[in-house]
Parts: sequence; C-alpha cells; structure tokens
Amino acid sequence: MLCVKNGMIHDAVHKEAFRGDILVKDGKIAAIGENLEIPESAEIVDAEGLQVYPGFVEAHGHIGLDGYGIGYEGMDYNEMNDIISPQMRGIDGVKPMDPAFAMARAAGVTCVCVGPGSANVLGGTFTTVKTVGRRVDDMVVRDGVAMKCAFGENPKRVYKDKKDSSRMTTAALLREALFKAREYMEKKEAAGDDMSKRPAFDMKHEALIPVLKREIPLKAHAHAAEDIFTALRIAKEFDLKITLEHVTEGHLIAEELAKENVPLAVGPTLTSASKFELRNKSWVTPGRLAAAGCQVSIITDSPVIPQEYLPLCAGLAVQAGMEPFAALQAITINPARHAGIADRVGSLETGKDADMVIMEGCPFQVSSGVKYVFIDGKKVENQELSE
Repeated sequence: MLCVKNGMIHDAVHKEAFRGDILVKDGKIAAIGENLEIPESAEIVDAEGLQVYPGFVEAHGHIGLDGYGIGYEGMDYNEMNDIISPQMRGIDGVKPMDPAFAMARAAGVTCVCVGPGSANVLGGTFTTVKTVGRRVDDMVVRDGVAMKCAFGENPKRVYKDKKDSSRMTTAALLREALFKAREYMEKKEAAGDDMSKRPAFDMKHEALIPVLKREIPLKAHAHAAEDIFTALRIAKEFDLKITLEHVTEGHLIAEELAKENVPLAVGPTLTSASKFELRNKSWVTPGRLAAAGCQVSIITDSPVIPQEYLPLCAGLAVQAGMEPFAALQAITINPARHAGIADRVGSLETGKDADMVIMEGCPFQVSSGVKYVFIDGKKVENQELSE
C-alpha cells in the first residue's frame, strides 16, 4: 500500500487543483481526499510543495515499433509490400526494451497508444501499453483499440508506382476493402454454424469485422482539410466509428469539426512543414479546436517528436493560446478517451490505475523537474529514469 501525502492534486477532471492525499492499493487508486485513514504499513511519499498529475498519455505514436538509434533496419511500423494490410497487429512489433520507453517514463509519459504508420491505406491495429516492462503482453492496457487507415500524401508517395497515385485512388481502395469485408461478414453470419456455406477464410476481411461492427474505430491519418472530410464521408457511408489523427488544418475548419463530434489527435507540430499538406501547420490548432468544443489530444507521433516531449508540446500549445486546463486534458484524459481506455488511465480518480507524475512545477515548463513517476502504483526507480 502507498500514500502520496500533502500534494497539490491536478486530477484532470476538476479545473482547480486541490491539496490532498492519494491512497493506493494493489496498483489502483483506493481513495483521494484530506486526512485519509492510512494503514501503518503503507509507504509514505511526502508531496508537500509538489504537484501531482495523472500519468501522461499519448493518443497516437509508434514508440517501440521504430527503435531508438537503430536506423531503418529496426523499423517495424509499416508493411511496405501491401497497401491494404488490416491484418497487421501493432502489438507484434513492439520492442519493450527500446530505450525510448525509459526516456518516455522519465518524463512522466506512462501510457501510449501505438501501432502501424501511414504508408498504407489500411495499416493494422493499434494497441495501448504502459511504458514499463520487458514483455509486451504484460504491458498491455487494451489491445486492438483501433484500425489505422491513411489519407493524403503518404500512401500516394509509397505506392505511387505500384497502386496509388491520387487521393481518389486512396479513397476507392478503402471503400473496396470495406465493401468486400462487409460482404464477407454478411455471408459468414448468414451461414451460421454450417461450415459448408461459410466463405473461405480471409484474414484481411476478418480484421475489418470489428470496424464494421463499430467495436473499434477507424484511426484516420489526415492532415489536410480535404482528407479530413473524405475520412468523415467514408465513415458515414459505412456507419463506422472514427477518430481523426494529425488534423493539421483543423484550425481552418474548427466549427465544422465541432459539429462532427469525433475525437481529434493533433500533431506532431514540433517539426518543419516537410510536405505540402503540412503548409498550414500551427501551434494554434489544438487551442482553437478545444475552444470550439472538440475533444482534443496533443500528440508527438513518436518518434517524429521524441515521446518525452509530449508535455512540452502541450506547453507550446498553451503559449499559442490554448487554455492550460484544456492542454492538461489533451495529454491525460482526452487521449485516454481517444484510445478507449479512460476507465483505466488519464485522470486521478478512485478505481483507476495508480499512474502518477509528481513534479516540482508545471509540466508545460521546461524548468520543471519530475521527482517521482508511478506506474500501477509502483515507483519507477531512479536508474530507470535515466537509463
């Protein structure tokens, strides 16, 4: 049992911080409040004068599927031979001992949603993992949380001479895959237990059934406004759940996106405009979308931006006008909601995983220091913070 005493608690639910204690039992938050009854056997962490935050959460990245400092040969986040690859599973590519995980948790990033990149029109499923562990199976919060799809320049560039040279082609390929998977699903359901009537097994179609049944969303890579609207159009055609990833031109269409009421993951913004669809990149984007009433997460798209700079990205959004509490929610509870794991992480509430960051100041300030990181109620030791 653990008790964090006398800290200023920023729970990501209430706008105002409050002084109190957090009691942890069996890796979960057992109680939050003042003057809690603390068992004599509990480990005490004195947070007097310190700030206590939920562990920071990334809604969209590729940490562990790329590989810190190992070059192209260590990259496992894109299947480059097949533009339609929904059967790929991000969990199968995660390298738990990638040094990037240690850097992430040292900065207070305790949970990440990771999966395939954006080379393919359909790339496979994302998984959510804690940033500590040696075996990915033991790190998983929830697997298969979303199906990655991509619009815009990336699939066009990768498959220009093979399969895809226009935005129209990308949209057509996605529709074709969904149509075929829906027909396969309907035939399979109509056959019931009669194996003689079932269609031949198809792993790609099988992978899309949870999407068609609205069990998981399409996780749609879309920077430009036209790609954002195409993603939404196709989701409506097939009655699918959808989240929008990157949303670089979101500030130009904030009112329209507010009407759609879909989760938005904004970033990576701490980069140059390396391609045409990024020409309107701006730090004002997350703030304007949040002010319009959208659910906004800020992302690094790690390793595009190193994972440990997630809080810094939120700070730069604040500098550009984002309301500070909205920025805190954009790296805590909103990404947890975005990934469908808000019942476990993203805020300091009774019953949730005891993932906490205890700091000397505000996470948005470079000068602030992380004193303690807890994942599932266990302190990340000093050597783990630096190795």
